[in-house]
This record gives sequence, C-alpha cells and structure tokens, in this order.
Amino acid sequence: MDRDGTNGTTIAVLGADDANLEVLRGMPGHEQHRFVPVLSPEEMQIGEVSIPDLLDRAVATLDERDAPVDAIVGFWDFPISTLVPLLARHYGLHSSPLAAVVTCEHKYWSRLEQQKVTDALPRFGLVDLDEPRLPEGIDFPVWLKPVKSYSSELAFHVRDEQQFTDAMAEIAEGVGRLGRPFEWVLDQVDLPPEIAEVGGQACLVEEAMTGARAATEGYVHDGRVVVYGVLDSIPYPERSSFLRHQYPSQLPEHVQRRLVDVSERVIAQVGLDWTTFSVEFFCDPDSGDVSVLEINPRHSQSHAELFADVDGIANHHAMVELALGRDPDMPSGKGPYEIAAKWYHRRFSDGVVRRVPTAEEIARIERDIPGVRLAPVPQVGQRLSELPAQDSYSYELTDVIVGARDEAELVDSYDRAVAAMHYEFDD
Repeated sequence: MDRDGTNGTTIAVLGADDANLEVLRGMPGHEQHRFVPVLSPEEMQIGEVSIPDLLDRAVATLDERDAPVDAIVGFWDFPISTLVPLLARHYGLHSSPLAAVVTCEHKYWSRLEQQKVTDALPRFGLVDLDEPRLPEGIDFPVWLKPVKSYSSELAFHVRDEQQFTDAMAEIAEGVGRLGRPFEWVLDQVDLPPEIAEVGGQACLVEEAMTGARAATEGYVHDGRVVVYGVLDSIPYPERSSFLRHQYPSQLPEHVQRRLVDVSERVIAQVGLDWTTFSVEFFCDPDSGDVSVLEINPRHSQSHAELFADVDGIANHHAMVELALGRDPDMPSGKGPYEIAAKWYHRRFSDGVVRRVPTAEEIARIERDIPGVRLAPVPQVGQRLSELPAQDSYSYELTDVIVGARDEAELVDSYDRAVAAMHYEFDD
C-alpha cells in the first residue's frame, strides 16, 4: 500500500519526458507504480533558471494532489539533481543529502574531494574570470568549463593562448545562466571556506586527459556503495563529441576492476547516499591507468534502454527503489541482447532543419533492422545551434538505440540505420 492507504505507490518524476515515462512504466515489477510528471524539462533547462520559483511550482503541484506521493525522483542534471533532495527533505522522503549532491555538482569542490582518496585525476585549478591566466603548473592543452554546467555546455578544449582568450570570453559571458541559480543552492549548504570563497560563478581548468572513455554506474543504499555496470563511451574520430555509449564495456577486466575501485572510493568520499550515480573516466586499456573526469550524482537516463536490453530492466529501477527506501538489487544478463549502445547521430555544422525522417520512414527502418530504435531530435524549422543541451562542437540529429549479439553487429546495424535516414538543411 502507498501512503494514502491504497494499492500501489505514487512517484513524482521531475522533468519527466515521454520517452523516459514510457521506460519507467514498462519496467518489469513496476506496473503497480503511478509515475506523476512534475515540471517539464523545458521549464527547468531553458533560459535563466530560478530555483525558488521551480520549488514553489513543484510544491504547489504536489500539494494539489488528494494524497501525498511516496517518492520523488529525477534523472537529469541541474537544476533537477538539486531539486530532488530539496523536495524530498520538504516531504520527509528518501534522497541523498543535498550537501553531497552539491559537492558533485560543483566541479572544483568535487576535484578537491576526489584528490583526498585517489591520484586518478588530472592537475586542475581555477581561472580568474576578470584576469584570466593559466594557474602555475598547468600547461596546454587544457579543458575550460564553468564550475557548474551540464551536457558540456561552455566546455572548451583549448590548445593555445588565442583559444584560451576566446573561450574565457564566452565563459565569462555565459557563466551566470547556471551559476547564479547554483549560488542559491550553495547558500542552502554549510560550505567549506574555500568553496564559499569561490562561489558558483567561477571557471575550472584542468589538463586535458587522453585515452579510452568509460563510465561506471551504481547506487548507494544506506551507505553501501554498489557499482552495477561499466560502459564504454566512444567519441567520434578526432573529436570530443560522443559517438556512442555501449554496455557492457569491452575494456580488459583489469581496467574495469580499477574503474570500479576508484568509483567506490570517490563516491564514499563525497557522501552520496540513497541515490544512483555515474562516474566518467579516461583510461589506458593496456596499463590500466584511469583518471576521473567527473562524478554525477545521478545515473544516466541515456543508458536506460541499454541496461534493459542487456540486463532485463532499465537503470531507472535502481533510482525508483532507492527513493522508496529499498535495496535495488539490480539484475545482470537477463535481457534479450548481449550488448547494446546508444548512438548519437550528429552534424558538425550549423543549419536550419528543412526535413527530418517521417514517422513512416522511422517505423520501416526499425522493422527492417532488428534491435534498432530511432528518435529524431530536431524539428523542421529549427536552427541546430538553438537546440537545448548541446555540446560546444556538434548538434544531435538522431538518438539511435541498438541491441545486438556482438560489437560488430552493433556497428553494422547503426550504419544501416543512418544510411536509411534522410535529413535536409539550409546552411
């Protein structure tokens, strides 16, 4: 029974979109749950963000219900990642401590905590927005990024002084869009002096890492850290933008063990609890050396269907169970495929969309290529550079999910699907 004495449970989903609601409602064993959307992704991720306003609207929506909800979840980045613990605290529900979430969300604070338990990270520092220069001991090439951003927004790979100057100008102009609302969240937390001094509108610099990209996913149940999956994150050749995420990882076992070990240590250090997480890495498949890119205080919704394809249930399962105060006990190897991937079909120049694949064309491709599911991103008439949550170098055209027997079939199915889709643009 849920808290109003009826059968089933009611779960508020912040920033729910149709695709993820479908995944949530289709998870085995979750048929009795009612998933209630609260606020749209557009309300929370487009334009200037106001945390107090979003909180007020979310509380008003939840208080209008005849009965209270049993859990509050969300699987997107800021501000949703911080709204979940704020709302859960308000209603007395399970969630990670706000301070732990903010520690992960503040990229500089996260680095300070990581270095207390591992040396698997690059040299890093802060750049003064008013008088930008590289900190002593850090050399090009570097990555510049606000201490609070998401989806690689305002993140720049910089190789020389001119690129550094240009990137810092863009960061200084745009840092406030997320930095100002993030500072409101920082005010709700007892900050260490070094973070209170930095605030939420600052720029992190770290030396560029090289190697294969990978990620771990896991959860913390009542203080116990569990890693339930290791994934490969494969970029486009000679570019930083992702081509695909694939699960399970094809890296050597000794590298995967190292990824899991470092993940367990940094997650315990930042103090996450009653939540899912993901940790992104660079690694050397031969030596086993790994380096933490960042910690996310949530699992990746982009991986949901991959876990369903391979393990038999989406990773959303862990999020829901933890929010209800239960151990997720994630299954393994129970799905219909041996390997699965989410591919990012991209364009690397701007343009106005004049044609996207029709619903009939999408249905035909999915019928002709087993294991393939397609979701076009832009709409006709949109300018690609105006799409939300894009990285600094490319624009998503299609999300392509593929389940397969092996990596070779995975690649072949994607190539066939992309060849069958037809987009048109005005440059």
